[in-house]
Amino acid sequence: MNQLPKEMLESQKATLEAMMAFQGTVFGGFEKLVDLNLKVMKATMDEASQKTQEAMGIKDAQEAVAMTSGLIQPSADKAAAYSKHVYDIVSGVQADLAKLAEGKVAEGQKQLHAVVEQMTRNAPSGSEGTISMIKSSLAQATAAFDSINKAAKQAAEVAEKNLHAATNATFKAATDAAASATKTASRARRTTA
Repeated sequence: MNQLPKEMLESQKATLEAMMAFQGTVFGGFEKLVDLNLKVMKATMDEASQKTQEAMGIKDAQEAVAMTSGLIQPSADKAAAYSKHVYDIVSGVQADLAKLAEGKVAEGQKQLHAVVEQMTRNAPSGSEGTISMIKSSLAQATAAFDSINKAAKQAAEVAEKNLHAATNATFKAATDAAASATKTASRARRTTA
């Protein structure tokens, strides 16, 4: 009788610890996002102040075109870098949560296997078929979970590859746009000169 309440308390304690670990992981990710956003805001304000000072010193249209064309590439690079940082933070939190969940699932599977083994030892004669069916179902459920887990990891890898491809395409488009703007500014300087 005393064993059951003790096991329940241990189970509740483990569940509470798991919840605290999940909350800690999520809160840690939130802290990283807040820190990133504060740094980006500070850098943006500093850059806006600097660019405002530069804009006040512009004397002709050529300088304005040159300044404008010089803003395109850094802005695209910064946006892509910011997106990458956010993705890294979110995927890191997701990976940590997945590890915690895998640990809890593995622990649950271990406990379930222990219960089935206990049932097997205490089962009355003639129940071998039922016990065999339970063990087979448990093995199939474990295999299905492993298969789903593997598929989820592969999907995450594909998503990450696609993100990298999209980032590279964005960088290329921004570089091409900056080059085009620079050429236009050069042509404008030559025609006004």
